Amino acid sequence: MNYAYASRTGNVESIIQQLGLDATFIQSGDETVDGPFILFTYTDGLGDVPMEVETFLMANGAHLKGVIVSGDTGYGDAYCQAGDKIAAEYDVECLYKVENAGEPSDIEAISKILENV
Repeated sequence: MNYAYASRTGNVESIIQQLGLDATFIQSGDETVDGPFILFTYTDGLGDVPMEVETFLMANGAHLKGVIVSGDTGYGDAYCQAGDKIAAEYDVECLYKVENAGEPSDIEAISKILENV
């Protein structure tokens, strides 16, 4: 399985590093992934999908198999909404929602999910 991620503040990048994944960093959205992949992303603004992720998915979305999303519960209903929006648009599952960079229990839970995807 391939992995791709977008990280603005470093939280998602920290998750990728803690999981020890070799993943494509989505910086401009022009990046590509060959074959099926899991997307790790943050939530922008008040529940928005980051612009670079939208651009990336336009070209690569057909291979998307699931999304893991980071957010901040301080934003209330907007918490991790980017993952819900992507999941609905691309008909995939939002596999996990994590607060910021997560806790060790989150990393363990995500690792188990990835083993079964």
